[in-house]
This record gives sequence, structure tokens and C-alpha cells, in this order.
Amino acid sequence: MGISRRKFIGCLGALALGQAAGVPGTAKGAAGKEFSGWPDSLGVLHDITKCIGCRQCESACHRVNNLPAPETAFDDLSVLDQKRRTDADVFTVVNRFDSDRPVFVKTQCNHCLEPACASACFVKAFEKTPEGAVVYDESLCVGCRYCMVACPFNIPAYEYHKALDPRVTKCTLCHPLLKEGKRPGCVDACPAGALISGKRDELIAYAWQRIQTFPERYVSHVYGEHEMGGTSWLYLSGQPFSRMGMREDLGTKSAPELTAGPLSAVPIVVGLWPVLLTGVYAISKRKEKIAAQEKQAAVEQAVVQSRKQAQDQLETLRKKWEQEKQSAINFEVKKALEEAAAKDPEPSQTKEDE
Repeated sequence: MGISRRKFIGCLGALALGQAAGVPGTAKGAAGKEFSGWPDSLGVLHDITKCIGCRQCESACHRVNNLPAPETAFDDLSVLDQKRRTDADVFTVVNRFDSDRPVFVKTQCNHCLEPACASACFVKAFEKTPEGAVVYDESLCVGCRYCMVACPFNIPAYEYHKALDPRVTKCTLCHPLLKEGKRPGCVDACPAGALISGKRDELIAYAWQRIQTFPERYVSHVYGEHEMGGTSWLYLSGQPFSRMGMREDLGTKSAPELTAGPLSAVPIVVGLWPVLLTGVYAISKRKEKIAAQEKQAAVEQAVVQSRKQAQDQLETLRKKWEQEKQSAINFEVKKALEEAAAKDPEPSQTKEDE
């Protein structure tokens, strides 16, 4: 027995009221107050003025995270001739920007204090850890890829080449190493000292000290200190960041603060989803049943009409055949009479001859 539309809509309404009664007005972590990060959380400061574009950080990242070997070897710097971005098998890249002299910039996940990816993920597959890294739990992921849309830095990638168990991938800030008290692999591998790891607050203080000590070398801006509410990956530069493809239009509000309204409805949607699917399935099955019945009735009607048309055609042919048969008989009779008349003279004519 199929479910009626009225009953289906009634179930939706009842569940919506039940869900709404237990759902807060804003998404978790989307409070209006500013979040300054976990106490003593770690981060990395990238001094762009010191980067030499050697790609040793890329090599270390692949090694630490057991990533597939790249198509172009890490000692081949010809890849710097084109702009690259991270993908499912590449967590960090170095790009070159040419101005007065070549400038090299390392790109990876910036590990926001209040991540947009976590804010957009309704199954909580992303988490900001006390160590400072934004980590991903593939066992919770449903593959919606909202995180990819939400990220203002265009970082999360998806394993489209894996049909059965695709994941979202990105830089992890070498979180397992951080938990052991070690530095991220890229920081250890940097030969020029362009990457410095430590407590985020201390890195910001050090960055401003560098700016004040060498004002002619740096722009007066620590990128990541306030962008999108702050990030654990920070940058120093001798040129405006916008010249190196970095967004300077993000403002200082965190992602949860911007998405609190839309995300407040997500728990209701998640709760309604099984009922919605059940209702859609029931309606779909009912439509299929009705369609099958209508199809069967149409077939039966077509058979009846075909039989009637066949009978009508047979009757028409029979009448036509009878007419043609009678015409043929009449023709033969007439022909026979004419032949008989030609052989035997009429009796009146015979008597006169006598």
C-alpha cells in the first residue's frame, strides 16, 4: 500500500517540529564572539623573502605523507614555469612570481582557527585540533564536497580517480609529528630558513619584530594573523600579497560567523533526510505501480482495438471478395449466353426460312 502525499508531508512536518525543539539557533562553533585559537597552539611562519624555490618542502611532504611520486622530479625546477595548485596527491606546491626578481611562495592548507571546511561539514569530518592542525576523518565523510566549495583558499581536493573509497585530501600540518613534539616535515627540510614553526602567538610577535627591524624589506602585514578570523599558517612578504595570488579581500570574520544562519538548518536537514528518502521512495514506487497499471490497461485496450480493426478489415475484404466473385460469375454467365447465341439462330428466324 503506497503512502499518500498528505501523510508524507505530515510526517515531514512532525519530524521538523521535533528536530527544531532540540536544535540550537546557530551551528556548533558559530557563535558571534571571536575565537583566538587554542592556547599554545602551533603554527608555521613562511618568510617569502627567504624562499629560494628549491622544492625541498614538496619532497619532504610527499615523503612524510607517503604520497605517490610526482610526474616531474623534485630537483626539476622547470615546473616553476607554470602556476600549480594542490591536488589529491599533492599537499603543497611552490610557485614562482616574477617582478623585479623571482619570488617563490609555498602554498598549502592555512589551517584556519575557525575553518570554513569544518563549518560547512555537517557530519563533522573536519576538526581544528588543539595542536593547531585542521584534520580530516575519512570515516565520517559522506563525499558531499561542501568543504571544497567553502574554503576561501581553494585547498581541499577530492580523489576523483578512486571510485570505491574517495577521500578529501589536504595538508595536515604533519599533525602526527606535532603530537610527538616534532616539527612539520617541510619545516625540517627547508635549507634557507624560510619556514619557522612554533607557537602561533610567538610566531606573530616574531613576524612583527622582523617588520619593525627591517621595514624596507617587508610590507607591514602578517598574512594570516586576522584573515578569516586568523590562520595557523602565517606569511611575511616584501611585496603586497595580492601580487602573489593571495586573497586580501577576505576580511577578519571567521567562516562560522559568516555561515551561522545557513548552517543552523543543517541538523534539521540531516534529521529529515531518512524520512525524505523514505517518502520519495514510497511515492516513486506508487508512481511506478500506477504507471504499470496504466500501461497494462493501455495494452489491453490496444489489443481490443487491434482485434476490432482486424475484424473490420476482414469483413471489408470478405464483402469485396463476394462482390468480385459475383461480378466474375455474372461475367462468365453473360459470356456463355453470348457464345450460345452465336452458335444457335433464334427459332423465329428458322421458321421463316422454311
